[in-house]
Amino acid sequence: MIPLKKNTTLIASIGMSAALLAGMTGGAVAEEVKKATLFGDMQKVTQDMLDHAAGDGNNFLHTNGNYAQTRYYPAQQINRENVHDLVKAWSFNTEVVETMETTPIVVNGTMYITTAFNHVHALDAATGKEKWHYKHKMGPITTYCCGPNNRGVFPYEDMVYMGTLDAKLVALNAKTGKKVWEVQIAEPELGYSETMAPTVVDGKVLIGTNGGEYGIRGFVKAFDAKTGKLLWTFHTIPENSAGVWNEYDATGRWMHRDIKAEKAAYAKNGDPYKTLGGGVWQNMAIDRDNGRVYFVVGNPSPDLYGAIRPGDNLYTDSLVAVDLETGNYICHFQYIAHDVWDLDAVSPPILTTVMDNDGNMVKGVLHGGKTGYVYVHRASDCSLIRYSEPMVSQENRWVLPTPEGARMLPGANGGVEWSPMAIDPTQNLVYAINLHQPMTYHVSEDPYPGGKLWLGGAFKVIQTEEQWGNVSAVNYNTGKIRWKVKTPQPMIGGILATAGGLVFTGEGNGRFRAYNSTSGEVMWQYQAKAGVNAPPASYNVDGTQYIVVAAGGNTQLDYKRGNEIIAFKLKGR
Repeated sequence: MIPLKKNTTLIASIGMSAALLAGMTGGAVAEEVKKATLFGDMQKVTQDMLDHAAGDGNNFLHTNGNYAQTRYYPAQQINRENVHDLVKAWSFNTEVVETMETTPIVVNGTMYITTAFNHVHALDAATGKEKWHYKHKMGPITTYCCGPNNRGVFPYEDMVYMGTLDAKLVALNAKTGKKVWEVQIAEPELGYSETMAPTVVDGKVLIGTNGGEYGIRGFVKAFDAKTGKLLWTFHTIPENSAGVWNEYDATGRWMHRDIKAEKAAYAKNGDPYKTLGGGVWQNMAIDRDNGRVYFVVGNPSPDLYGAIRPGDNLYTDSLVAVDLETGNYICHFQYIAHDVWDLDAVSPPILTTVMDNDGNMVKGVLHGGKTGYVYVHRASDCSLIRYSEPMVSQENRWVLPTPEGARMLPGANGGVEWSPMAIDPTQNLVYAINLHQPMTYHVSEDPYPGGKLWLGGAFKVIQTEEQWGNVSAVNYNTGKIRWKVKTPQPMIGGILATAGGLVFTGEGNGRFRAYNSTSGEVMWQYQAKAGVNAPPASYNVDGTQYIVVAAGGNTQLDYKRGNEIIAFKLKGR
């Protein structure tokens, strides 16, 4: 620990931590039942079903499994003893051959998947047969970073919701795929776009924004699920963005800031909040007990040129909590003040029960940083309890970018990129996929270009140095790494843990693997035709458990593109 000073199955009780987690997410045990769920009639996705998703062994209703975002699937039909019998059940090919980051959503035997450029497909989850196909009519302007990605839909009542590359929110009829309503979230010509999946709760559709590389002012917005009416907006960049002029990062390292020069620039030029970035790339964790929304905020704009944006640049690179009903600020914790390395907070936060440094079990929030640490927070006030051992190399931090280029690890991709983590509450373990990419950081003095790419320099992979990835398991109550498996390429996409004692994740070379969640032993693997760089999901149809993942490659790391959704089940099921 690195502390801070100041086939119908019931899963048995699994200890204090898991029991408290179940209470937070609404499901005390897992129900794997053949034709129904205990929490609704399955004709529409009720709030009750969403609240109990952590214990639902049939569906996969949330992008990250449940409102706590644990990505822990409660079914155990597929387990360590039989995972070697896992075979391809079916596959489906989309018409878009391009990067895929979608999480398949499964409701009562129907699967919803998205593609790059905002296509939505509804499939029969048992056979892969298409039910309907929606193609978003893109507006004349799209401005987006890191590929034309989409991370999926969110189901609520009789609709599914999707954000689009031209910065719109679309509501579709879940049975027919017909558009019910559409609203413009922000102006794409200013650099705004949407690649994240929305989160829906209590009739509110929550969505953040991309655009931290284009000089936007970030936000999270809530829209009425029935009408699309805007309910509230929380700006991730407050009008007073200076902060406390912090010289040290969350791990206590000096960041080489010239505070005197920054304060002089702030006094002369004013607060840069209107173009300071702060996108929100991934889903929010929802604390149903306290009506709170937790999310992480991305990098400031411009990414590497800090002189034009003096101050801590709140709330970039931060965990933030707001009130669900009003969007009002509750608390935050900033990992890196005045970030000039593009090490923004992007991997979605996880709510679970954690041990504080006095041995008390408290409600906590986990975040996997691009810095390569898992951060463990107290949920009540966002304060940091501990950070883990580093999962990736830490070399030459925090060297300042130079015009010629300065080498540093982690590189700008992390650490942990946008890839969602997963936990196993029975073992107090959190699982992350990592990138090892040595980079040089180059700075240039670029003025605001008006909605165009605004990096203020460049970060470049050092081609002569080896790159690789890790699958890492960290005990979040101690900060110690339990196990780590090296992969031949940097990892991006996501991970899934199951009650069968397994974790599933894929690689850019097309390899999709199951690992022993306790030891890291490789238990099974499959070779896809394109990179497997999307978060896996699991579900149950008529008593058969499936694992499903997209194999479409990745633009950001230039992994081989494809267009395949692949579902697996046990041989003979």
